[in-house]
Parts: sequence; structure tokens; C-alpha cells
Amino acid sequence: MKNLVILGAGTAGTMMANHLRPKLKKADWNITIVDQFKTHYYQPGFLFLPFDIYTEEQVKKVGKKFIPKGVNYVQKKIDQIFPEEKRVKLEDRDLDYDILIIATGSKIAPEEIEGMKGKNWHKNVFDFYTYEGALALRNKLREWEGGKLVVHLTEMPIKCPVAPLEFTFLADSYFDKKGMRDKVDITYVTPLSGAFTKERSSAKLGYLLKEKRVKLETDFAIEKVDNERNKIIDYGEKEIDYDLLVTIPTNMGDDLIARSGMGDDLNFVPTDPNTLQSKEYENVFVIGDATNVPASKAGSVAHFEAETLTDNILLYIQNKPLKKEFDGHANCFIETGKNKALLIDFNYKQEPVEGTFPFAKIGPMKLLQESVFNHWGKLAFRWIYWNMLLKGIPIPFVGRNMSLKGKNLN
Repeated sequence: MKNLVILGAGTAGTMMANHLRPKLKKADWNITIVDQFKTHYYQPGFLFLPFDIYTEEQVKKVGKKFIPKGVNYVQKKIDQIFPEEKRVKLEDRDLDYDILIIATGSKIAPEEIEGMKGKNWHKNVFDFYTYEGALALRNKLREWEGGKLVVHLTEMPIKCPVAPLEFTFLADSYFDKKGMRDKVDITYVTPLSGAFTKERSSAKLGYLLKEKRVKLETDFAIEKVDNERNKIIDYGEKEIDYDLLVTIPTNMGDDLIARSGMGDDLNFVPTDPNTLQSKEYENVFVIGDATNVPASKAGSVAHFEAETLTDNILLYIQNKPLKKEFDGHANCFIETGKNKALLIDFNYKQEPVEGTFPFAKIGPMKLLQESVFNHWGKLAFRWIYWNMLLKGIPIPFVGRNMSLKGKNLN
């Protein structure tokens, strides 16, 4: 009996358990998935919590219910990986493995910036990348009477790179609906040279910021948060005032990766971008936010990665060459407020372009164009996530690799 161990029962780890259990004979392979947390969160829903669009119950469920029968579920803290010994040390025992899948995700690290996690953390300095942060911000926004709102991005990479902009657009819509938009001054602050992470998107969609009266501050490399004067300060000593700061802190891989000596400076695991095999250990594979591949850290990416990784693990077991096929495919809806959204589709090499999706001529969705249809697609994704994505069920008509059909590549 051989052992396959999955570390992390979030989006990527749960999908891999569902993909692999039917394909590996129980008589030959014992599959174990380990996660210290009982609750599974629908992380894209954190964006909607502050605006009372989603409730607490809609973004969390008991994680164990999504683990397939025949997979050992271990709810324990993971202490360290010993890759040379093919062993994982838990808080109370060790697990030996023949194949290891690292799906430990990423987390915010506000402590990386001086003053960010200071005395005003979750008082007038907030994140929305955690359940606790999103709830605290929701409670603040319910009673906030206006002032200077600064939405700030610390550095890349982050989970869902478009989420900070989505928050900004939803804030505009939220305050407008409350009849207090004129009382709120919104500024979007980024270390990048444009609002969007993709140059083509910034050029095409820059009108959204002007339309929503959002000020843009680019090339802002934050040094510290001044909690006494309510300012963020960059390394060039530029200062931006705020009454309410919504920040996306540095994102890092799990501390476990650092303890195990397997990560880069941000604790992401060096991973082959096309095969998803560890660059250092051939029997270790990495998926989702835990990797250092230059793809978006998003649920759709983990979904596409899972399909390639499943094939490659089966090939590895058979001592066959791995598929070098994953192309960084990502597609995501971008909420623009007032019940509209954009849809983008891209990969490692191809930036988002206009066109139709998923079918070349009939769409029905339009790329890089606002529509109510895209907004409903974004909201429908929550059902798809709980009922299809986590269970490893393919999404109809959407392939693991990006299709160029229906796209204007000029």
C-alpha cells in the first residue's frame, strides 16, 4: 500500500482529493488530506461581506462534507515537511508519503509593514481578505458616516488580483445606494503603474475610475502606516491621508513552508509552471496559492491546475513523462458596481482581450465589457463553487487551457 498525502483542505486540496480518489485503486493507494481548520470558506465571498451582499452563512461550511469517501481526513496542525525523508510531521504524529501534494494556500501578513497591524487594526484599518476582517469591515461600514476612504494594495502577488478594484467599485455603488456618495472621497493606491495588473486592461478600463470619481495613486511603495496621524507613507516619503483604510497586505505562503525550508522569500514553493511538479523534489507537487507560478492566485486557476495535476500524478505513478501543458489559464468576473461586471480570460502569455466567451460567435458573455449578465455570472459562481468546483466536476464548455476562439487578438 502506497501513501498519497495532501496538505491543505482548501479549494485546491479538496479538488485534488475528489479528482484522485476515483482514479487510484483503494487497494494500492491510501489517500490522506490534512488541515487544521474545521471550516471551509468561500473566499471570493469575502468581497461581498462588507457590503451586506452575502451573509456569513453563505461563505462558510464544514469542510469535511466535501472530502470524498475513501479519503482519510485528518484535522491536525502540520508542523513540518521533511522532503528528504518523505515524511510530514503533524502536531501528534508523523505521516509517511510516496507522493505529496502541497495545497497550503496563502495568507495575509500585515505584520510585514510597520504599523499596519497596529492599534487601529480592525478599527479604522481593515482587510477584507480574511473572514474576520471582512466581518469587522462590514460592521464599520454599517455605521460609518463618511470621509476619506483609501483602498490600498501593498504588493503583488495577491489572491485574486482584481479584488482590490472590485472592492473600490462596490464601495462606490454601496455609498451611492445609501445616499452618501458625496460624503465619501475614494482613493485607490497601488504600487503598480496602473490600476489593473494587466497593462491592456488598464488601458481599456481606466474609464471606470473616472466614471466613479475614484482618485488613482500609482507607484506607491508603502513603508509604514502612521496610526497617530492616519496616513500611509511610502519610501519616497509621500503621504496619503485616510479616515478609513482598507488595505491588502503582503500575501505570503504558509509558515509551514518556511519551517520546512521549501519556499522562496514569500514562502511560495518553487514549482514548474507547466507540470506543477516541485522544482526540487520529484515526488512533491504543488497547486493553487501555494505555488510560485506566475498565474493568478484564484479559484479558477486552481480548478484548471487540478485537471492537469491529476493527469500528471497518474503519469508519475506509471513512470511516464509529465504533461507540460498548464498555460496559466485564468478567467474571472470583475464586479464594477451597480449590478454590472466584466469578464476577463487570460493565461501566462495572453493578456485579457475583447471577444466572446465561452463560444466564439454566440458568447453569450462578452469579454472586457460591462454587463448585468456578467454580474449574475459572478453571483452564480458561488453555487458552482460549492456544488461543482470543490467536487472536481468539470465546468461545461470551459477547458483547462485558454481557447483563443472568439477573441480579438489584434
